[in-house]
Amino acid sequence: MNVSGDLTGFRLTGHSGSAEQGSDIVCAAVSSAAYMTANTVSDVLRAQAHITADEGYMSVRVAERDVRACRDLLEGFKLHLLGLEEQYPQNIQVSYLEV
Repeated sequence: MNVSGDLTGFRLTGHSGSAEQGSDIVCAAVSSAAYMTANTVSDVLRAQAHITADEGYMSVRVAERDVRACRDLLEGFKLHLLGLEEQYPQNIQVSYLEV
């Protein structure tokens, strides 16, 4: 989140632990939404962003000049994660960091 309160990206770490790897619906829901968001930022909106993905980790950081273009997408992603957090409070925690 920048000083204006706009989301500038996200970082996901770890695994949800709701089931064995490969059968974890919480992890699948988060991963699918995260990859869709990252791909939309880079390939559809063509925003300048730093995107990193590895096992149990993903980071998307949108360049300040493109934050406005990605605002609705990132807000939608946030709402999706908050909904998952509400359904699975033991397996997902959403927090915010001002940058």
